[in-house]
Amino acid sequence: MTQKQREKRNGGLRVRASGQSLNPGDEAAPGTPGTGEDICPQCQGSGRIDGAACPNCGGRGTIIRGIGGA
Repeated sequence: MTQKQREKRNGGLRVRASGQSLNPGDEAAPGTPGTGEDICPQCQGSGRIDGAACPNCGGRGTIIRGIGGA
């Protein structure tokens, strides 16, 4: 089953292997080879926007992003 099929089956919610949901800004689960943490582009790493948790990073201030490439 592909990632998109799993997302559709879960109502569009991306889920980590540990069962926790990914934040919208995450491209992959933490620890996935070829990924790393990056500052959230929406809250600039603060984890907050207008006094509330950032919807992109879930209040963490970081997102998981693919790195490298060829």
